[in-house]
Amino acid sequence: MKIYFTLEIRHSIFDFTPTQKTYVTIGTFDGVHIGHQKIIKKLVAEAKKANKQSVLLTFFPHPRMVLQKDVSIKLINTIEEKSEQLRRLGLDCLLIHPFSKDFSRLTALDFVRDILVNQLNTDKLIIGYDHHFGKNREGNIEQLTEYSHLYDFVVEEIPAQDIDDVSVSSTKIRRALQQGHLKTANDYLGYAYTLRGTVVTGQQLGSKIGFPTANIQIKESYKLIPKTGAYIVQAHLNNAVVYGMMNIGMRPTVNGTTETIEVHFFDFNEDLYGREITIELLYYLREEQKFDSIATLKQQLATDKQQALNYLDTAIR
Repeated sequence: MKIYFTLEIRHSIFDFTPTQKTYVTIGTFDGVHIGHQKIIKKLVAEAKKANKQSVLLTFFPHPRMVLQKDVSIKLINTIEEKSEQLRRLGLDCLLIHPFSKDFSRLTALDFVRDILVNQLNTDKLIIGYDHHFGKNREGNIEQLTEYSHLYDFVVEEIPAQDIDDVSVSSTKIRRALQQGHLKTANDYLGYAYTLRGTVVTGQQLGSKIGFPTANIQIKESYKLIPKTGAYIVQAHLNNAVVYGMMNIGMRPTVNGTTETIEVHFFDFNEDLYGREITIELLYYLREEQKFDSIATLKQQLATDKQQALNYLDTAIR
């Protein structure tokens, strides 16, 4: 039985007017991986026990995009995907505050007084170990503890061993996805990596060789696209789980010029054009290859499908 939670989302801290004291955590939380989940689950449980509202303050764009002009950084989650993961964890309120250079110049004291205390009405702040905040990341657990006595709120730092037993980090997950190490990434995430996009019209080449595909277009340019190659995937379509195989790449056999994301679903023939769908990546099959003919490509796709069905028979069904 699934439990559905309601998540309040605000796109600025100034749009949030708490009616009671809050329990708060802060961070980018890209991926909402198993380390993040321990922090959030603790926040939610303690807030519920104290009859307080659980609040997560995060930022967009990612601070590295603003402060380091790191336009090359790709994120594990889009805003929608992150919101969905947090909703499943039972969080009460998600604050997605626009990150800017002006905001980054807030001193640690200004951040605590103006944001945590005056704006969020914080009663308890729960953070991961080695958390830094404020201008030049000058704020640390010692300053937080000092300010908490001044402004009458509680600070709880979760020890490293409680959230980082396997040295999970968003950076390591990004690297694993880019290298085709999908199992490692999914283990660290605690769920299957997802791609969410709209089904658009392609060149219909798949249909001509007996493997019709849904071409997925992802609108968020900052979303991390995993390593090129073939994957086993699943999607929830029309209230049912549908399995398939997906190719990410340039389609070198047919002289493709742009990278595409194409999914061939097994035992599913309905029209998906214009629909937004979420693809869950289950297993990395192989790297993208250039074949000497369409016939050879078709043979490989048949082999891929059989391998995918064998995998699903043992791992899923």
